[in-house]
Amino acid sequence: MTGVYIHIPFCDHICYYCDFPKVLKQGQPVDDYLKCLIKEVKKGLFIKPKENCETIYIGGGTPSALSCQQLELLLKGLNENISFDHLKEFSMETNPNDLQDLEKLKIMYEHGVRRISIGAQSFNNETLKRIGRTHDRESIFQAVNNARKVGFKNISLDLMFRLPGQTFNEFTENVSQALSLGVEHLSIYSLILEQHTIFHNLLMEHRLRLPNPDQDRQMYKYALEVLNTNGWHQYEISNFSKEGFESLHNELYWNNEDYFGFGAGAHAYLGRRRIQNKQVISAYIDDLKQNEMPVLRSHQLSLKERIEEEMFLGLRLNRGIDLTASSKKFNVDLLNLYQNQISKFLQEGLIIKEDNKIFLSDEGRYFANDVFSTFLIDKTASNSLTS
Repeated sequence: MTGVYIHIPFCDHICYYCDFPKVLKQGQPVDDYLKCLIKEVKKGLFIKPKENCETIYIGGGTPSALSCQQLELLLKGLNENISFDHLKEFSMETNPNDLQDLEKLKIMYEHGVRRISIGAQSFNNETLKRIGRTHDRESIFQAVNNARKVGFKNISLDLMFRLPGQTFNEFTENVSQALSLGVEHLSIYSLILEQHTIFHNLLMEHRLRLPNPDQDRQMYKYALEVLNTNGWHQYEISNFSKEGFESLHNELYWNNEDYFGFGAGAHAYLGRRRIQNKQVISAYIDDLKQNEMPVLRSHQLSLKERIEEEMFLGLRLNRGIDLTASSKKFNVDLLNLYQNQISKFLQEGLIIKEDNKIFLSDEGRYFANDVFSTFLIDKTASNSLTS
């Protein structure tokens, strides 16, 4: 399975928590960027047979911040250069404010987009203001209703918790509101304070008050319980869906499968090689205008790195890792390699083992990053591995 990720780095405003590659759209060479992006797609897909593409994901930034004409330019270019013969999922990230009428939604749908992800984050208007969002509760409802009118039957909402000033009761209301909309998928994330974000700067100045770890944990536990009670399927640490509506593109990442990455700052994984594009938009455009690929760095993964990623990514999924299959894949006995870590987490109740499969417990999912960090292979064990 192979996917295509398309990065649109433009936003109408900058959210206080976001650390993804992005710039304010105003004054940027958006049309030039899109033309160069299509050129990169056309050139890049010769690396691997393009008819194998099964997922497309347009992320950002804010892809829906493009004008209708720009959206047409982008989607028409993708349709002309990517074969849809084997396509199973075509997703696009959106902002509620951009979906207040039907025009952009119709353009998306007419060009093959069938799944949209709406960045709701919260249904509380005061919280939305505190995190730098410009939409409100009503615009989320309007966005979903408009998407349904156009024909979208696969809608995902993003929600966040551990937000400044957020209470447990407010979060439970957010989950309730999301369920009332009847969407097919929910991504629910705890706020992470990344460097170079407005929130991180405020924290360094002691001007940011967040829910404490116990409250954070209580919110996550509530989400697990109420969604399970309502028949939802948790398939990854932060992702929940109705049956059959898992994000195929994101599963491709977690399954460590190949994907192309196009656009400024985009990442790709092809043939055991990780590739990152230049993030500066002017440098990205200049390279493509000179008929060069805008690659910043490329790295062939060692056997050690591939095994580590197999563990990190596989344990994110609720189904976990089949140690027998993964051992065969790498010709390495993973149960023996990681016996100390697995024994420790089994005793602590953070990992569950059934036959030759291991997966995180509910408690383990909350402490997932702590678990993952122990699966780095030390130098002594690394010396026994051969690529």
